[in-house]
Amino acid sequence: MTKVGLRIDVDTFRGTREGVPRLLETLNRYHIRASFFFSVGPDNMGRHLWRLVKPQFLWKMLRSNAASLYGWDILLAGTAWPGKEIGPANAQIIRDTATHHETGLHAWDHHAWQAHSGNWDDFTLINDIARGITALEALTGRPVTCSAVAGWRADQRVVHAKETFHLRYNSDCRGTSLFRPVLDSGQTGTPQIPVTLPTWDEVVGQEVKAEDFNTWLLSRISMSEGIPVYTIHAEVEGIAWHRNFEDLLIRAAEAGITFCPLGDLLPTSPEVLPPGKIVRGKIAGREGWLGCQQQVSDTR
Repeated sequence: MTKVGLRIDVDTFRGTREGVPRLLETLNRYHIRASFFFSVGPDNMGRHLWRLVKPQFLWKMLRSNAASLYGWDILLAGTAWPGKEIGPANAQIIRDTATHHETGLHAWDHHAWQAHSGNWDDFTLINDIARGITALEALTGRPVTCSAVAGWRADQRVVHAKETFHLRYNSDCRGTSLFRPVLDSGQTGTPQIPVTLPTWDEVVGQEVKAEDFNTWLLSRISMSEGIPVYTIHAEVEGIAWHRNFEDLLIRAAEAGITFCPLGDLLPTSPEVLPPGKIVRGKIAGREGWLGCQQQVSDTR
């Protein structure tokens, strides 16, 4: 039996309103629990359209047929009109999720974090995270114990900012295995659970056709070393590509693959995890920099 951590990012108002309930119903039907990471502030995702001037981002939008995949309401959100507040208008959906699944913070404002956090000072980073955690805790009535930054925009500064909140774990980068990030003090911080597998939008139209994606992904899982971690998005697998995601769950079960929340991957004693760092890097299929796991020598 192969265990795979299932992370579900919820970036937008529509993803929360339409995608999450559909995913909850499907996951319940197949008796699967996952980790949902919510954006809870304004939906300004449409402001990413300025990135169309960048060839890599434009190619990604074209090969993934983004207009039909996401819908124009998502692609234009926060441009011609102020971004709608996601959390308060979808509070019951978020509470229902927290009742049955591990639930953590994705972002206060997904667009702002992805576009600007790399240039924020430490005070702004901490305040932005605090704002999101406070809002999510008010919505669910539960303490927030985990987080996953928007767009994997993280580095060692983000690692240090998150130490303020004493979370159980973070999932802020791409990598190969669980680790504890090394702090400036030389000690290790809150465990990181990197995403190890490519996402739908990173490979469809580039490495694989949409109709062949599930076969391709299951093959990658079977070849993975260690415990794979996979990310889906409420706006993709919860709406336009939901039938394909359900097919993935069926085929995975037949192949002896089980999905679980990321928190279930943590060892009983996280201190045994190897040290590492999060550095800025690039991966195929994704425009711009993102946090990547870097191994360091274990001096313990």
